[in-house]
Amino acid sequence: MEYNTREIAVHYVEHGDGAPVLILHGAGVDHREMVGALEPIFNELSGYRRVYPDLPGMGRTPAGTLDSGDQVLDLLLAFIDGVIGDGQFGLVGHSAGGYYARAIAGRRPERVTGLAVICPLGENAPKLPVHQVLQSSVDPGEMLGPADESVYRDYFVVQTQATLERFKEYVVPALGLVDEAGLERIGQHWQFGSSPEAGQPYSGPVLIVTGRQDSTVGYAGQWDLLEHYPRATFVVLDRAGHALPHEQPGLLKALITEWLDRVRECR
Repeated sequence: MEYNTREIAVHYVEHGDGAPVLILHGAGVDHREMVGALEPIFNELSGYRRVYPDLPGMGRTPAGTLDSGDQVLDLLLAFIDGVIGDGQFGLVGHSAGGYYARAIAGRRPERVTGLAVICPLGENAPKLPVHQVLQSSVDPGEMLGPADESVYRDYFVVQTQATLERFKEYVVPALGLVDEAGLERIGQHWQFGSSPEAGQPYSGPVLIVTGRQDSTVGYAGQWDLLEHYPRATFVVLDRAGHALPHEQPGLLKALITEWLDRVRECR
């Protein structure tokens, strides 16, 4: 499906019916990574309409002339108004998607019923761990070409047959669709003019999940977010890097399910 706004056709997919949940992927991939991570969770639940857009410059959504994080945020807010409408909705974001999700919650706190961010990008990323592989029981070169193999080795700290298959199914198809020039242009001004946490504290149920071995955004800087989210659960998972949704699917399922319970209770 597509929704045209700000002269850009935003591609997205939907699953299920019920309370809307907007789910935003990270940089360099498309909606399929979060579909692969979250649909196994939602498939066991009922009453949720999951909306997965491709962010600009990724998947089948063009970057157009967008040149900043603020412009992408404005595009997402227009997409929400057009596709979800003026009702309430939940928010889930991974990596850069988590950064946008936090900003959306800051702009529309009365409409966001709950916020869950996984390995969220942020302005403050102190003490980034050095990338290390904790488990290696597979040769990715047997299933991947050299370029994809390099991405896999740099992305995953748990390199097993299971994570390799998830990478091949949910990440690889998106790699060739990235508008590198568009992302570079946006990336030069990726920080918002004002912090996502610049306004009043967000009072809805929040989940912040980080990876102890995440060498991309780290885990320490996100602790500072707690002051802005009084209803937040904060988790640091061992044996998890930036590919946490693939490396710790069982724990992520438990955490997302509990967060959804809290959101439903408040709603």
